[in-house]
Amino acid sequence: MEYVLQTQALGKNYRKFTALENLTMSVPRGAVYGLVGKNGAGKTTLLRLICGLQTPTYGTYSLYGRNNQEPDIIKARRRMGAVVETPSICLDMSAENNLRQQCRVLGLPDFSCVPELLELVGLEGTGKKKAKNFSLGMRQRLGIAVALCGGPDFLVLDEPVNGLDPQGIVEIRELILKLNRERDITVLISSHILEELHKLATHYGFIDSGRMLRQVSAEELEATCRKCVRADVSDTQAAALALDGLGVDYKILEGKQVDVFDAVNTGKLVQALSDAGCEVYSVQNHDESLESYFLSLVGAGKGGEGHA
Repeated sequence: MEYVLQTQALGKNYRKFTALENLTMSVPRGAVYGLVGKNGAGKTTLLRLICGLQTPTYGTYSLYGRNNQEPDIIKARRRMGAVVETPSICLDMSAENNLRQQCRVLGLPDFSCVPELLELVGLEGTGKKKAKNFSLGMRQRLGIAVALCGGPDFLVLDEPVNGLDPQGIVEIRELILKLNRERDITVLISSHILEELHKLATHYGFIDSGRMLRQVSAEELEATCRKCVRADVSDTQAAALALDGLGVDYKILEGKQVDVFDAVNTGKLVQALSDAGCEVYSVQNHDESLESYFLSLVGAGKGGEGHA
């Protein structure tokens, strides 16, 4: 698998405060990678490091195979666009002039990309209206357009829907999906709004207290969080025999619990387990949410487990 970004035991300390600790992650090419974590977990610090806005205390990272300690990392960064913390826009300028200014900063030969970018982010009709009179969602879309000047194929977004109204959230989500699917842009998104990430991400990295707890693909997460019937039983070995007999998909858990993923009549399930000599203490529908999955990881991380 080809990776756009890889970090190796990356750390960042501010005097006595540890913002990142031995963080290792990999962002596959073509992915929408959701970096999940509470406020203060280290997400923005990580993004600032890979954008070259700060230097690591220890560890390394690579962009497109170029190590951050090598001089040509600058060339790799030219393939990146980023909106970190707040959009890099001039509030006293129009959307068009903001993009023209960014073209000058990048040394682009002309402004031919400006009309296309304005249309892409839905700001083509704003004319001479200054950015300070834009809604928060419009400013965020303008920030993304500025980040897209120069034609990057890796886009880094820090909390892109934070503070937006429902309509603004939908607009940003649709824009990100369009960039990823139609323009093959790899996207790294940091967010604490798990429900929204669930509609976008193809891969996830769960971060807490500056540490990577776990990385999973969307498929792996769906398999972990899929709906099931969870039964508390007296004997998991007997339960396995009974469920094999029913021909259903199941998983034995710790603590004498079993998850049954196929649709099955509850009465028939209980009867089959009872016939196998397995007492059933409770049966309930179970559907682990992304939020509960993250909270379980955070609890495991504090206990010294679940580290990447």
